[in-house]
Amino acid sequence: MNEQTVRPANAVAHFDIGGPDDADLHRFYGDLLDWQVDRKGPGYALVQTPGGLGGAIVETEQAGVTLGVLVPDLEQAVRRAAELGGAVAMPPTDNGWVVKAQVKDPAGNVLTLIQA
Repeated sequence: MNEQTVRPANAVAHFDIGGPDDADLHRFYGDLLDWQVDRKGPGYALVQTPGGLGGAIVETEQAGVTLGVLVPDLEQAVRRAAELGGAVAMPPTDNGWVVKAQVKDPAGNVLTLIQA
């Protein structure tokens, strides 16, 4: 997430696009949509869209898109997700860049919650 960008609570602030061949994904999104793809290491690249929303392309076994949403109280949001029929996929974790957690909605879709 761009440090210069201020987003309100509960706004989509990040996305991850995953798939087994990240080089193909870099080329596809860069060439199709003119997204800026900045490879950061094996299996991971930061992406900047013309609209300002940043994300990442990650190498994963299964294809998928995960949204990252800013929340004012991460612990409370994780508890509330479970109360609403979701499940905790990753408890609150400090990755050195942000503090985040992942929950699954009742259909099994993964949502990343990011401490605002």
